[in-house]
Amino acid sequence: MDILNAIRQPVAAEMDCYKRYFEQALTHEDDFLGVALAYIRQRRGKMMRPLLVALVAREFGELTEKTYRAAVTVELLHTASLVHDDVVDESDERRGQTSVNGMYGNKMAVLLGDYLLSQSLHQSALTGDVRCVDVIACLGGTLSEGEIAQLANIRNGVANEQAYYDVIRRKTAELFAACGRLGALTQGASQQAIDAATHFGLQVGMCFQIRDDIFDYFPAAHIGKPTGNDMAEGKLTLPALHALNVNDDPHQHDVARRIQQGEATTNEIYAFVEWVKAQGGIEYARQVMENFRTKALRSLDAFTNDDIRRALTLYMDYVIGRDM
Repeated sequence: MDILNAIRQPVAAEMDCYKRYFEQALTHEDDFLGVALAYIRQRRGKMMRPLLVALVAREFGELTEKTYRAAVTVELLHTASLVHDDVVDESDERRGQTSVNGMYGNKMAVLLGDYLLSQSLHQSALTGDVRCVDVIACLGGTLSEGEIAQLANIRNGVANEQAYYDVIRRKTAELFAACGRLGALTQGASQQAIDAATHFGLQVGMCFQIRDDIFDYFPAAHIGKPTGNDMAEGKLTLPALHALNVNDDPHQHDVARRIQQGEATTNEIYAFVEWVKAQGGIEYARQVMENFRTKALRSLDAFTNDDIRRALTLYMDYVIGRDM
């Protein structure tokens, strides 16, 4: 049994039920919209976020319709953010597949993203719990704040670890935190349990983004993402920030400045990537992930279902060790 199947095992039936709710939310009788939504539906990936909702919820008993709706609403919000991100980044590919804007153009992609956002809020309303609506409404703003902060850091030449952590918390980790929170909240868990689940999700999300950023330092053939893609967009992520902090090489600091200003050449970026790796940037980022992993697993002390604790531990290990 591979690790993903092992993670899903305690909630395999629940995830099948979730898929039916998700597909229903992405179905429309209009021919053009229906086809576009079907394209999004068949690109749903590994469903890591609804899986986290389901695992946390299962700790507190059998899943209810409220929990399934909450899992759908968070995945729809995530999907909408990806559709809009690809427009902003002018990217016609995501994870080796044609992006929505690559398939239908920017205008349709923006409108589809807006539609997904409205459906996300509608699904949150269908939970019948205003707390779920509040989580999703606030989360949408937080994700946008993270992306805007990242753009501001690039424009202002801000390059330090604290600014980096603040960005990835808001643009990625808070989404996973919401998954943990909704899983517990919709099952009537205590406030202490809700806080523990939220904390676990936050640590997972921090690791998820750091792992994503590490991908940028390795060949596209291995991970489906071009080497230096983030740097081509002016982003300096954790491995580079560490390398710059431990080495005052004026040339490399100048290259870093040129990267943020969008002036670095492809060859300069490639050489900088190799320098970052030689300075131990990747090893440092992996150690930071291990620190977040330790914090996450402490949160699981509040969980009593051994199968769920085991699955959530594997979930964290998969996030840290995944290849895509």
